[in-house]
Amino acid sequence: MIETAQAFGVDIGGSGIKAAPVNLEKGEFAEPRLKILTPEVSTPQAVAAIVRQQLDHFEVPESAPVGIAFPAPIKPGQKLDFMANLDQSWVGVDVTAVFSEACGRPVTVVNDADAAGLAEQQFGAAKGKDGLVIATTLGTGIGTALIMDGVLVPNTELGHLILDEEHPDAERYASSAVRENEDLGFKKWAKRLTKYYALLEKYFNPDLFVIGGGVSRKSEKFIPFIDVKTPIVPAELRNEAGIVGAAYYASTKQQA
Repeated sequence: MIETAQAFGVDIGGSGIKAAPVNLEKGEFAEPRLKILTPEVSTPQAVAAIVRQQLDHFEVPESAPVGIAFPAPIKPGQKLDFMANLDQSWVGVDVTAVFSEACGRPVTVVNDADAAGLAEQQFGAAKGKDGLVIATTLGTGIGTALIMDGVLVPNTELGHLILDEEHPDAERYASSAVRENEDLGFKKWAKRLTKYYALLEKYFNPDLFVIGGGVSRKSEKFIPFIDVKTPIVPAELRNEAGIVGAAYYASTKQQA
């Protein structure tokens, strides 16, 4: 791993596992990322073996913090309750222990939406913002991260809020995937997003919304039409956020 990197980040998804050394002074990759397709049968052993392969590829020293963004709520020392995007054999597994054993070193695991939110708070659109920031990722579902005065409130699942009797799960009504599947125009989709963000606004009174996910590249097509009082800005790190945020989070835990 080159000298400009202070930590190593991994972002695990249902289709791909991405990793890179991270320059924590700039909040960017120190070397181009390595992406390996997620195994078709994505068991803990199969996924952990790929993470080990990525560590070996970049020759990551044992002294470097290693952070892994994972698509599920993570509670250190506790076993996983459910899994949506990987093999069901993950249920009942201590995720941190699995990766630490496979990698031959301690690693830090964090929820993927939390990792992305931390990256934006530390290096991106929410940098320097006091108060409550709610970062959301609009994709297959809706991921959320709550950050209060720079401190993460982990494992929120606010994408599943009940909007009304007709829509008991927000992400099934307002995610980016729903927009594509129902062939919604951006303005029509923004009306759905307004319902969602207005509910977050009502419950939490945030100081800033940050919208991430791949669709944030087209933010000018829908963010201006989301009618809420809270300022809304697009994410800046986009597809790098998970890796950068995981690396940053791991560095804070190692220091602690």
